[in-house]
Amino acid sequence: MPHAPATGGGTKDATLERRGLEPVPDAERTGRVRELFPTWVAANISVLLLTLGAGLVVFNGLNFWQVLLVAVAAPVVAYGIVGLISLAGKRGGAPGMALSRAVFGQRGNLFPGALIWVARWGWETINAVTGAYAVLTVLHLLFGVRSNTLLVVVTLVAFVTCTFLVSGLGNKALRVCSTWSTFLFGAFTVLVLVYLVANTDWSAVFARPAGSTALLVAGIGVIAAGGISWVPSGPDFTRYLPRTASSKALVATTIAGAGIVVLPMVLMGAVMAVETPSLASAHDPVSFIGELLPLWMSVPYLLIALIGMLLINSMSMYSAGFTAQTLGIRVSRAAAVSVNAVISLVLGFLLMVVASSFIGSFVSFLTLLAVAFSAWIGVFGVDMLTRRTYDPVALMDTGHTSAYWYRGGFAWQAMTAWGVALAVGLLFTRVEWFAGPLASAWPGRHGLGWAVTIVTAGVLYAVLPRERASAENG
Repeated sequence: MPHAPATGGGTKDATLERRGLEPVPDAERTGRVRELFPTWVAANISVLLLTLGAGLVVFNGLNFWQVLLVAVAAPVVAYGIVGLISLAGKRGGAPGMALSRAVFGQRGNLFPGALIWVARWGWETINAVTGAYAVLTVLHLLFGVRSNTLLVVVTLVAFVTCTFLVSGLGNKALRVCSTWSTFLFGAFTVLVLVYLVANTDWSAVFARPAGSTALLVAGIGVIAAGGISWVPSGPDFTRYLPRTASSKALVATTIAGAGIVVLPMVLMGAVMAVETPSLASAHDPVSFIGELLPLWMSVPYLLIALIGMLLINSMSMYSAGFTAQTLGIRVSRAAAVSVNAVISLVLGFLLMVVASSFIGSFVSFLTLLAVAFSAWIGVFGVDMLTRRTYDPVALMDTGHTSAYWYRGGFAWQAMTAWGVALAVGLLFTRVEWFAGPLASAWPGRHGLGWAVTIVTAGVLYAVLPRERASAENG
């Protein structure tokens, strides 16, 4: 996806992307749908999927066939939504949270934007910590170096710095890195799968009894939550596609890119957990790889996974930079990214040194993250059903003259639906340190607080009378 500077005159092949929130002109939309495949592969290259797969066996009590169902259904549900919302990118040529101004109003968009920006701090922290643990594990396997506070700080700083540099380069650099990591990670994942097939006690794997339907559905929700967090970022990676790009192919490619990673990783984690149940509750979510795989396999696998986690964080920070700009922070995208980098360093240090349970904190975070993003998804998604174009001038005009100013800068129907849905979703949500009053109801028991949030937001926004933008009213 070639890029030009935000203010003309740049070369199309420049590696450094200088464009910010402003919509991409049609002449520069030369991307191809197939280029999304490695993007969504890279977005899921994380050893945390192994840990979550193990949790389906240890905590949810699911058997192999139930885990297989979860591993298939979760990416279809989550990345189906990602793909559908990504259609807005090719329609409007702008990042997701910039297009959101057309839905919530120039001032109203600050509220979901701020919540999503803060939520990204947690996602980037989780990935930074996992990356740091991967480095520490490699150092221990190769040189016998044991972790200490100083080493934790050094590895965190190194990982976040690399993330900042890659995300600062922009979309083209991310796409190139994603392509190479897809091939490398795919090759080594096949190697690990072959090793597991040859060395696993399959009679023990298939002898496990089935778990409850409630925990099966809840498992789908937990695995899908990670994908839900990418929904507002979807348009960020499709804004360079031409308007004529196939919508069906876009959605299918998004699902396929994620699913080809999620499916084997979750299954691998579940199989590993049959013989090593402690995998699901380890404070360090990475070191188990060195215990379960031979040295010649575990070290390169960890290094390649490390690249994948770096790319996940780079993609998240790339989108976070746009989100920060939509909040009125008048700095370049790269400078906005640096704010997230510093925050992930601080929070990452606290999680590695202070927190007592990594996986517990991670699952709780995923659950709340899904609810926070789902309120926006419901409103934005319903709006997309009746909207085919976005006014590029109105998107960038944050003053009273904007066609997306509505009443006082707020689209009150969207704001009402978003706020009510967020509150309702939390009522049905349970995490380690919080339980909504309706968490014991059917949706809460099945981990579907995020689904309730989407439905509530969408239905409310659909039935409330809406004021269209002045430009759309003619």
